[in-house]
Amino acid sequence: MNALDTATSRGDQRRTALLGALDALLQDSTLEAINISEISRRAGVTRSAFYFYFENKAAAVAALMEQMYDDTAAAAAHLTGEGTPQERIEATIRGLFASWDRHEHLCRATLEARASSPAVRELWDADRESFVPVVAAMIEAERAAGRAPGGVPAPTLASVLLELNDRMLERVALGGPLGREELVEGVVAVWLRSIYGRTS
Repeated sequence: MNALDTATSRGDQRRTALLGALDALLQDSTLEAINISEISRRAGVTRSAFYFYFENKAAAVAALMEQMYDDTAAAAAHLTGEGTPQERIEATIRGLFASWDRHEHLCRATLEARASSPAVRELWDADRESFVPVVAAMIEAERAAGRAPGGVPAPTLASVLLELNDRMLERVALGGPLGREELVEGVVAVWLRSIYGRTS
């Protein structure tokens, strides 16, 4: 390994250590309560090292969001899997909840950062929009097969349904009058009615 490779590897390790420190701190505290000195100290690097990799705490949270993206992609894969429309859609929605359970502290931090950081909002929106073609393709395939009626353009419908999922996850994070099973039942019903014109 040459000197450049060694420096790159050491830099990757520092970045990974900073993200690991932030992830660990978020399990016991809010993003607002955590300061950059605390993250740097826990990672074993200097405060200036933090700013070499991240503009601020929100940018570091955005980097951690990549973990949630992979889980969301796995949940979306259920849409084109085996089973009835209700089974596939319910598996997708439950997959999103399972992702929430695995990354609850990170989801809360992301929502907190999204409220104050345009960069995090843009990344959140871009991640959601990246699934529009996946959902739209599923809707178009169901229409072409005669299993779903025509209607508004599939990308438009897909975008609205994904916005609904966003709102559902916010409700889980912030609390509300509906429990988890009620949210699942309601969101699945909206997806089924919107795509298939029925709820079963």
